[in-house]
Amino acid sequence: MPRDSATAIPTEDLLKAYTLGYFPMARARDDAHAVWVLPDERGVIPLDQPHVPKRLARFLKTEPFEIRINAAFAQVIAACAEATNARPETWINDAIIEAYTELHFQGRAHSVECWKDGRLAGGLYGVVMGAAFCGESMFSRETDASKIAMLHLMARLKIGGFHFIDAQFYNEHLVQFGLIGVPDADYQIMLAKALQAEADFFAAPDQLSASLVLQSITQTS
Repeated sequence: MPRDSATAIPTEDLLKAYTLGYFPMARARDDAHAVWVLPDERGVIPLDQPHVPKRLARFLKTEPFEIRINAAFAQVIAACAEATNARPETWINDAIIEAYTELHFQGRAHSVECWKDGRLAGGLYGVVMGAAFCGESMFSRETDASKIAMLHLMARLKIGGFHFIDAQFYNEHLVQFGLIGVPDADYQIMLAKALQAEADFFAAPDQLSASLVLQSITQTS
């Protein structure tokens, strides 16, 4: 069944929305429209107190995946938009795919990817806003691939001087990485400070060793 023509989201509107704490979501993959969302409680991973679960740290040390940065952004966002058994419907529609792909071309949106045997095994993507990284979505085709991508992202952001990862909503899955719930009023203060600060997503090399990732993320649980 063909989808309705997607309603475009101008990237300048998208970036302005981020400065106010809003982000777009579609009600379904086939929905042509997106709505602007501002949660009452924000899910945030402060980068001064991240965590690495011990089991995941052991797995990371085996270096199970090749990590690439921005090598296949379009594939990552397309994979995040796919329906799976665990996630039969997603909030990423064509308008969102087009807008974030354009942000990627502008150098504002980035992907962290896990590759295995020449195949994309998992990853995540998000948007840089000053010293905040606004995480959008992640996916796995291999066990723990998205989690390994998250650890590499956290290390990269700490090295680059970022303040926090905005995970949008509070969810139990990310608590293992240090996620906390922040009321919108407090989040707006954090965001304003981050927007006035400078950070560098590329301060770290594309290839980070497992030992450097763990050194960068000092707390374990």
